[in-house]
Amino acid sequence: MTTAIETLIDLDKYPLGRPGSTEWNTLVAQCRKDLVDKGMYELPGFLKSDALQAATNKILPRMANDSVEIRREHNIYFLDKVEGLADDHPALKKIMTINHTLCADQLVDTPLTDVYEWPNFREFIAATMELPVLHLMDDELARVNVLSYRPGEALNWHFDRSEFTITMLLQRAAKDGIFQYRRELRTDTNPNYEGVGKMIAGNDPEVISVDVEPGALNVFRGHNTAHRVTTVSGDKERMVAVFSLYEKPGVRFSDSENMGFYRRTSAK
Repeated sequence: MTTAIETLIDLDKYPLGRPGSTEWNTLVAQCRKDLVDKGMYELPGFLKSDALQAATNKILPRMANDSVEIRREHNIYFLDKVEGLADDHPALKKIMTINHTLCADQLVDTPLTDVYEWPNFREFIAATMELPVLHLMDDELARVNVLSYRPGEALNWHFDRSEFTITMLLQRAAKDGIFQYRRELRTDTNPNYEGVGKMIAGNDPEVISVDVEPGALNVFRGHNTAHRVTTVSGDKERMVAVFSLYEKPGVRFSDSENMGFYRRTSAK
């Protein structure tokens, strides 16, 4: 640990340093309830304001000069074909995602890596997800990422491959760039292609918009819940950190996956 964790995380508000305490158990119980009731939980002010500022001060120039741009036209499944669906089915409508990415090897000297590697962080996340243990990702590029969406860019509708996603907003866009999701649009046994097509067309009143606060920790069940970030506008980009934890140790992306996500396969 290169930085004292109490200077980064508000441990008075969020007692991750005292697992098993009454306060820790209360927080875990509330997060579990929010996951059931809302499909996500958010902890505003998780990262202290000074740590948030330190992170953004380091990351913004790197994002401007050293990030990789990912531009991809895709459908909500990120698949070329879906068995049983015609290519012109509304659920397979082509949509565009554009973002800029910094990889974990470009973030090792930021507070984000200190938070990610703190054992109590993954112990807490595992408890809220009712999992026995979570492990750091063993991938030097993918374990921690920062994604930026500049004016005119968006993260379009998709389902996550993993059961849950851990993010922390670092900077709001000047305008728009709102996180939206549609809970349980599909299940493991019912793909609900008709409902997916209606949602993509803008005909689903159950889509929820969330104005996430910078510095907030957000844990979200995204495997069967469609979600996106709306197109950013104004003169300030939206930046979000993504932390990858897994139930199995030693998880790495393949070289082809790293090329697709980052345009490289190894650390600089």
